[in-house]
Amino acid sequence: MTPELIGLLGILALLFLLTVGVPIGVSLAVVGLGGLCILIGPEAAVIKAGVVTFETISRYELGVLPLFLLMAHFCFQAGASRDFFEVAVRFVGHRRGGLALASIAGCAGFGAVSGSSLATVATVSSVALPEMRRHGYAPGFATGALAAGGTLGSLIPPSGALIVFGIIAEQSIGRLFAAAVIPGISQALFYMGAIFVMCRINPALGPAILRTPWRERWPAVRRIADIFVLIVFVVGGLMIGWFTPTEAAAVGCVGALGLCAWRRRLSGGMLKEALQTTLRTTGMIYVVILGALLFSVFVSVTGITDQVSQLVRGLDAGPIAAIIVMAIALLLLGSVLDGLALMLLMTPIFLPIVHDLNLSPIWFGIFLVRTMEIGFVHPPLGLNVYVLHEMARDIPLGTIFRGIVPFLVADFLHLALLIAVPALSLWLPSVVSP
Repeated sequence: MTPELIGLLGILALLFLLTVGVPIGVSLAVVGLGGLCILIGPEAAVIKAGVVTFETISRYELGVLPLFLLMAHFCFQAGASRDFFEVAVRFVGHRRGGLALASIAGCAGFGAVSGSSLATVATVSSVALPEMRRHGYAPGFATGALAAGGTLGSLIPPSGALIVFGIIAEQSIGRLFAAAVIPGISQALFYMGAIFVMCRINPALGPAILRTPWRERWPAVRRIADIFVLIVFVVGGLMIGWFTPTEAAAVGCVGALGLCAWRRRLSGGMLKEALQTTLRTTGMIYVVILGALLFSVFVSVTGITDQVSQLVRGLDAGPIAAIIVMAIALLLLGSVLDGLALMLLMTPIFLPIVHDLNLSPIWFGIFLVRTMEIGFVHPPLGLNVYVLHEMARDIPLGTIFRGIVPFLVADFLHLALLIAVPALSLWLPSVVSP
């Protein structure tokens, strides 16, 4: 068999393992190591795997992951999710669909400290969904807004997905964070636009609630001021070069711990839970990263990326056509694969093509994560939808998926805008990054 055929069979084997439920990291490592054993021999494959593992684990930059995860957990314990949602409710809750708008704003705010789509949708929904149901919001509209808003956690910095991409693709995490700011804000605005249009057409979807007096709004703003300052200081300091990624994560972690003490939420039990959760999640992500790097080595040895690059050049269709083909492939695979699995599977294949087309890998990272986010709400997988269904079992899955449709339209429009106007991602890094 030719190396290219072995590579294709390896990708098919990986897809099979993922669909039958084998963990992402294990699937990537098994296929990568198995393919290398066939291509270069068992002894050379084991040596190569050992070198990749040692070089990865010993990287100083990898310390950014557990520290940002610990920071997120401390901010959660400090009450960040409820505070962000309550501020948004007091400012926009009196409008039609105001609680849905507040949910999007709450997801954006909490996404800035959680870095995870699933964590964002689960945490904000626990606060926002009961309120929307109590005020008579349509179940599909309410859950659709929350599922879509939860995807903001994967893009708004500090984003766990962007950190993993930066490590895999060897790109600056600070520049990736800077590149995500405008797309993250514009994505939230697109969702809010969808809510405004839907409530304009059918006001019964999201009835307005009583207006909150201004004297009651500012105390709510003061409650999030400390967390907001911490986020701006950590992410802003990273983007303008005050801190390295690991230093920024460490500063954020210490600052979040201080917030817990300031808000009197600090306890021995909370510290124990935070450390245990962080260690479990970090171990899982490290396994995924190691597996992805092994799979990347396997794919590069097969020569598949060269073949795909030559095919793209042979089409002579230009970068935009190649990007559209990539987007279609990612959206199709995203309907059956977990978002992280999709990113780690396709990055080794698509990144060389991006370099070959003289496109920015920073822009590609934002494009990839943005496309991956759509998979969190896209049927049939739609992990955010299933998280919501677990929290509200009386709302049928079909109702939630139908409620997602207007937000999917907003997603596709926003993705098209990112493709048509790369400056949305590339302008800020060129201004603030050192």
